[in-house]
Amino acid sequence: MPAAAFGVFDHVDRSDEPIGALYEHRLKLVEAAEAAGFRTYHVAEHHATRLGMAPSPGIFLAAVAQRTRRIRFGPLVYLLPLYTPLRLIEEIAMLDQMSGGRFELGVGRGISPYELAYCGVDFLEAPAMYAEALDVILAGLCGGRLTHRGRYYRYLDVPIELTPVQRPHPPLWQGVTSPEGAAAAAARGVNIVGTAPNARMKEVVERYFEAWSKKSGERAPMVGIQRHVFVAETDAEATAGARAAYQAWYDSLTSLWRQFNTVPVRFAETLERALTIDAAIVGSPATVRAEVERHLAATGCNYFVGRFMYGNLSYEQASRSLALWSTEVMPRFLSAEWGDPPQTPPALNQPALNKFSTERST
Repeated sequence: MPAAAFGVFDHVDRSDEPIGALYEHRLKLVEAAEAAGFRTYHVAEHHATRLGMAPSPGIFLAAVAQRTRRIRFGPLVYLLPLYTPLRLIEEIAMLDQMSGGRFELGVGRGISPYELAYCGVDFLEAPAMYAEALDVILAGLCGGRLTHRGRYYRYLDVPIELTPVQRPHPPLWQGVTSPEGAAAAAARGVNIVGTAPNARMKEVVERYFEAWSKKSGERAPMVGIQRHVFVAETDAEATAGARAAYQAWYDSLTSLWRQFNTVPVRFAETLERALTIDAAIVGSPATVRAEVERHLAATGCNYFVGRFMYGNLSYEQASRSLALWSTEVMPRFLSAEWGDPPQTPPALNQPALNKFSTERST
């Protein structure tokens, strides 16, 4: 049985409920994930789209920091071309200090040219902006005084008064779907998460560890797969619940591409297609256990990241799914290597499962 650590990925995509209730329900699910033994909560950054109601991840994660005590958290990813590096250096340090050193730093350039354009950034310039910004941010997190003269950013002898708990900086993360990207991430000591099908992810993982093996004296990295997840008492119930939710999520994901009559970003268009290409795991606890084992064994990943609330899933559906996952699926695979063992509250024990799944925010 492959062992792994587990995380949650969340777009905080818009549903039919009021935005304030959406935020509160997401925070309740993070609290439940912490209690169940998840290692990390990852939140996306998107702009001008229903796909992301946390366009300022740092604000949402500050709330996560205050509502939790053990679970680690971070953006996956900060869209670096949209920030001034000094501003982000200070935000990262604040979040790491506020959480006692639990922040995880995911970085990227963004996949949507429309979102970047709305923010005044040329998509073709984004890779170079990203690379330069990351260099500045990592230098600044070390403290001291920051001097940088680059193409996009310039700083002269800026005093860095805020530094993170974790030195020299919080753990780094990137989304990676190609072997070449994996090798580059490994060379820089960056943990990765990928959404590619299992066969492709196996190539990614092998290339990653090949590059990582050339490093020495460092803790083993986390190499993850990310999948949509929905668990219910039966396969039929799970499929029925996930189908509409996945479609609503996909419509949000591709809305800007469709608005501009261009080819959408490449993701499975339906739940059935997502299941076929290893992008989703849906079913009863027994079915999901078998699928998780297959995905981990096929890829060689040591980290599994689930999307548990997406599309038009209600809070009750998502919390019930998370509870079933936490009690009947995850314990089979949970590795203690990456953090504290789960401390399951009564709300996640089987006799109280219904109470947990119907809990409302007040």
